[in-house]
Amino acid sequence: MTARILAFAGSIRRDSINRRLARAAARGAEAAGADVTWLEMADYPLPLYDGDLEADSGFPDNVIALKDLFDAQDGLLIGCPEYNSSITPLLKNTIDWVSRPIEGRPPLHAFQGKVAGLVAGSGGGLGGLRGLVHVRSILGNIGVLVVPQQRALACNADTFDAEGAMQDEAQRKSIELVGNRVAVVAGALKQG
Repeated sequence: MTARILAFAGSIRRDSINRRLARAAARGAEAAGADVTWLEMADYPLPLYDGDLEADSGFPDNVIALKDLFDAQDGLLIGCPEYNSSITPLLKNTIDWVSRPIEGRPPLHAFQGKVAGLVAGSGGGLGGLRGLVHVRSILGNIGVLVVPQQRALACNADTFDAEGAMQDEAQRKSIELVGNRVAVVAGALKQG
């Protein structure tokens, strides 16, 4: 059975390194036979999570749309920018909203049993590694199996060419491997 993978970046910046890395990981998942859906987070603006807002107004339409999109997937590929050694507010807010219980669906329905792969890049020497620790912990606590293959790259102006492709073949292959592993594991779990 074909694994369905949702790929996105925890940044909406047009020239985001992490968007480019997530797309490279998605190519690895596609090469392994997965059906990959690209999610542009900018298309789903959300208010900051607020329990009073949820209680008073219910879920914003974009939350329901994201819950439906996440529900339809077997795995996630996430480009994880690092802000001050941690997860971005955009990514954390998305996880917080999508993880909220909704009538008629099991708890953590959008995450429970999913497989995820994480990639990160930054101009710093650790390449976003400190932020990946937090993302891995959050996802693990809500029932996501995060594959051990992850990649954090110290990126600079030479990392990508003018079209956004990675210039170093070894780095490209290491990013694509993350996508490959998510596709393979998600596919195996779907069959079993």
